[in-house]
Amino acid sequence: MITITVPKKEYDNLLDKAMRYEYLKQAMSYDIFSAPPIKSAKVAISALKKTKLYKPAFITSLTKGMSRSSYFKK
Repeated sequence: MITITVPKKEYDNLLDKAMRYEYLKQAMSYDIFSAPPIKSAKVAISALKKTKLYKPAFITSLTKGMSRSSYFKK
């Protein structure tokens, strides 16, 4: 076994880069560009409303955007 000594600052920098790389690798493992599994805008909006995590203004804006989308059915 060979021992290599590096300054703490360099070690911290290398560790930070390794952790960022692992985070990105994990995030990119998901298919982020796939289409949503639900094609009904009404079903999607009602599911979001049930969570009670979103403000009414956001839900209204999302509903408006989904109505313009060619992907979602009315």
